[in-house]
Amino acid sequence: MSHSSEWVPSVWMDTFNELLSDDSELDYEDQWTFNFSYRQTEKLTTEERKRGWKISNPHVHGKFQCASCKNIWSSARVVLLFRYRLRSGRGIVIMRPFGQACRRCKNYMFCLPGVSNTNVEEALLKLFAKIRKNCYGEKDDNDIGSQQKNFKLTKPHESTLCEACQTGICNERVE
Repeated sequence: MSHSSEWVPSVWMDTFNELLSDDSELDYEDQWTFNFSYRQTEKLTTEERKRGWKISNPHVHGKFQCASCKNIWSSARVVLLFRYRLRSGRGIVIMRPFGQACRRCKNYMFCLPGVSNTNVEEALLKLFAKIRKNCYGEKDDNDIGSQQKNFKLTKPHESTLCEACQTGICNERVE
């Protein structure tokens, strides 16, 4: 599949469901659902923690297209936020993708990322590893979190163009 610069929520939902059913990534008897919330933050209240909510904040490679000038750019720092929990045999994952604004026209409107099927699957497999560890007590043999921080960025990070920086969750943010 080509790497589209359009945000396609159905790719995420379909891949999540395929991994659950075909590949048995969460091979337990629980029922899992996948949804989106474009306003959620990484802050969990004490009450949310008591109810079992957890956070995963990975990044993937993706593409963006400016709605104003149609400029297309790639980024290795597409920030995602997943909230998840398992309760009484029902699991839920809520995802928020974070956008970037165009460096060319600087209209500061955040565009949502297009992510290839391969990168969607990779991000969800990492999420499933966290779910297995945090909801089912499985060991995480390859610490995925440490692997993400070891690649070199080619362009300077511009926090004014990064929606995740604006909300305070980007790993590249400089204080």
